[in-house]
Formats: sequence, structure tokens, C-alpha cells
Amino acid sequence: MCGIAGVVAHQDVNQELYEALTVLQHRGQDAAGIVTCEGSKLHLRKANGLVRDVFRTSHMRDLKGNMGIGHVRYPTAGCSSSAEAQPFYVNSPFGITLAHNGNLTNAAELKRELFVEDQRHINTNSDSEILLNVFAHELQSLGKLKLNETDVFTAISAVHKRCEGAYAVVVMITGFGVVGFRDPNGIRPICYGIRESDQGNEYMIASESVALDTMGFKLIRDIEPGEAVFIKKGGVIHTQQCAENPQLTPCIFEYVYLARPDSIIDNVSVYKTRLRMGEKLAEKIMRINPDHDIDVVIPIPDTSRTSALQLANVLDVKYREGFIKNRYIGRTFIMPGQQERKKSVRRKLNAIDLEFRGKNVLLVDDSIVRGTTSGQIIKLAREAGANKVYFASAAPPVRYPNVYGIDMPAVSELIANDRTEEEIQQAIGADWLVFQDLDDLFESVKNKKSPIEEFDAACFDQKYVTGTVSDEYLKAQGLNRSDDQKAQDDLDQMVIDLHNTN
Repeated sequence: MCGIAGVVAHQDVNQELYEALTVLQHRGQDAAGIVTCEGSKLHLRKANGLVRDVFRTSHMRDLKGNMGIGHVRYPTAGCSSSAEAQPFYVNSPFGITLAHNGNLTNAAELKRELFVEDQRHINTNSDSEILLNVFAHELQSLGKLKLNETDVFTAISAVHKRCEGAYAVVVMITGFGVVGFRDPNGIRPICYGIRESDQGNEYMIASESVALDTMGFKLIRDIEPGEAVFIKKGGVIHTQQCAENPQLTPCIFEYVYLARPDSIIDNVSVYKTRLRMGEKLAEKIMRINPDHDIDVVIPIPDTSRTSALQLANVLDVKYREGFIKNRYIGRTFIMPGQQERKKSVRRKLNAIDLEFRGKNVLLVDDSIVRGTTSGQIIKLAREAGANKVYFASAAPPVRYPNVYGIDMPAVSELIANDRTEEEIQQAIGADWLVFQDLDDLFESVKNKKSPIEEFDAACFDQKYVTGTVSDEYLKAQGLNRSDDQKAQDDLDQMVIDLHNTN
């Protein structure tokens, strides 16, 4: 899960990109980067850290140019080295920069092909650099000195044939334009919008519509699966379907947790989706436990608030804010390392005792992944004086890894893997536990205006929509993405950095 943005305007775009990345900060807190194009010259700034820390006034002054792309990174594998901060750049052909959200499932194979057949060197462990070099090679293989939009679409068609997995991408070709494209399954979100100015139309491409809203761009639509949207320097736009058999199967976890509630993804309101999740969950509680003794519903901030409020309304039970969040602590789900997550929970949340004391409390969260945070929060509720602590998840049990760009690593680190719901309940220390049914989750996201018929819900049902995910791949990914491996990678990087410093 990362956030991407691209802007083509008639004045410097550094401020628009900065603001867009701050709005998309929830999608990645590890690193940030912006590259702008001033004539034939590129200006790049990227580093580890939050957007507000990476970009200072001096950096913003240097980021001149009326088109550019930006990225906020959250690592799904490997270490959090600044070498893997995006956008990535390759000088041949033309000078191309790329920002990517997703994960390629055939990255190892592509890396070998790029070296042996395409004679291109990959300098990091990032699949985004691989994707950039595949695109660059396909564009270069056309053998043209001067590009047009047809050439760009031809190269993207070749990318679709070679690359497997999830990718929502913005690419800037120096002095020529910005293109956004989406994998043929439409797994990761990407949309584009327009803003009128005195000098003509300006365009933005972004992971979520909320980034467009904040900068005054009007949402045109989502980029379709397999489609490319190319915006030439100066504001001329071209679109083309570049995949042979596209189908829309977006990641359902975007609606559960990843996206902001004020975003519209594939013509579906994330906010309304979460309202319906709360309704469905309340209906299930009434079916299986009509004589419940719940005194109060309390959300675990922030993502679950919408579902928890609607659940309380349907159950006709009081809704209260029982936890106060320290907003200067990052999202625990995307923190690298189990120990860091454990330490952060108490720093992040503080219980309001009077909302818990002597009450039977139903805590509501968007999902349970590793269970570390859930167990710690239940313990906080008990320490605050709760009589009984019930727990409701707006999503089904997460039993399988996600391979399309979400940090759901080794199967052994998922609390629901090889456990019944009763065993999960015991593991997190709840008096009672209820999960959303998968069919109810599907119904919560679907609406009459959206073209969505199927979802990528592999973390719940183990059905990988690309059809190319083998057991061997899952095993390798589990090893690479485990907390132990990430800790070792970070240690190795520290040693390298120390050696380079000395």
C-alpha cells in the first residue's frame, strides 16, 4: 500500500504534489518523494520519513516545473532503506521517473529477464524499479527519437503482457508528459480529475479522489483496469485501453481499512461502504445473540468509527468515544516490526475510564490481522474497569497473506491462520468475538452505480485473482516479509550506512 500522485499544470506543481501527498499520508509513512520537470531538467527530492519531514522550504524552492509526480511509501518487503524511496528514475530512454502502488508477483522472473535479455541493471530490491525498467525497455524498443501518445500506449500494452500482480502507476517522461495506468485486474485504486485555469485545463492523477478534492480538481473517473491516461505537457489528455482481457476486481481491503472514508473508489463511497458494514455486523449480532447484554459500543479509532456508529444505531445501544488517540503516532498496522507495534499501542491510545467502568463494552475494529493491537486494546479496556469486553470485526478473519501490496506477511503471523473463531477469541482475551461474514462484506461494498462484480479478497478466501500465485511464491514471500526478516534487513542496512559514513 502506497500513495501516488501526478500533476500537469500551467505553473509550478510542487505545492499541489506536496498537499496531495499529505492527504495520502495514511497510505504510507516510511518515505516520501517528489520529482518535477522544468523544461528538459528534472528536480528530485526523496527521503525516509513523513511528508512534512522530507520536504523543507529549500527543497520546495528547488522543485520547479509545471509537471511532476509524487509518492508516499510503505514497505511490504525488505528493509526501509532510503534507497527504495520513490519516485525511481532511469535515464534511457528520454529520462523516465515512476511511482508505483502495488506488488508484482513475478518480480524475480522479470529481474532475470531484464538483466539477461534487456541488459538492464536493477539497483534495489524494489519491484517498482523493475516495473520502471520494463516500461523503459518497451518504450526504447520502439526505436523512436520523438514520441507520441500511441507509442506510450504501445509500451504500456507490452508492460501488461509481461507484468503480473497489482500496479497503479504514474510515470513522467521528461519534457513530454505524465501517464497513469492500472493493472488489468484493477486491484489498486487510481483516478484522475480536471481543474480549469485561466491558461487552460490542468489535470491530476492520484490514488484516491480525496487528493483531487483538496486541490480543487474535479473527479472525472477512475482509471479502468488495463487503461492508460496520458496527459501531455500543456494539458492535452489521451486515454486508451491497453490490456486484452481487463476485469475489475479491486482489493476489498481498500474499503475495509486502507482508503480514507471521504474517498470514492470505482464509483463507490468508502464512507457509505463502512456504514453498511456496521449494519451487516449488527444484523449478525442480532441473529446469533439476540439477548445480548451490550451496554455501550466503542470504536477503536480511527477507521472503525463509521461502522461502529451505524452498528450502535441498529442495535439501539449507546455509542461512546472511549479511547483518545495520540495523532502523532503512526498507524500500527503498517509499522515495521512486531515489537514496535506492541510498544506503540499504549503510546497511541488512552482509555477514558468512565466510559468503561462497570459496563459490558463492545469494541469495534475494522479488522484483526496479527491480533497484537486487539489484545493490547482489550487489556486497556479491562484496566479501565470494563465488566466484560466483547469484540467485533467489520471484516472476516484474515487467514491468508495478501500478495498485491499489503503488509500481510508470513502466514504464521496472522492470528486467524489455523485458528477457529473461538481460538482467536481466547488468543486476544475477549469475552466474546464476532466477525463479519464475507458475503455480507461483499454486499456492503457493491452498489448499483458501480461496475464492481468481483473482488480481490484473497486474504479472506485465498482466491488470488491473477491466477498466478503459487505455493512456492507464498512461502518465499512469507520468509521475506516476516518481522524477523525485516528486523535483519534493517540491521544489515544500518551496518551498510555506518560503513559508508565511516
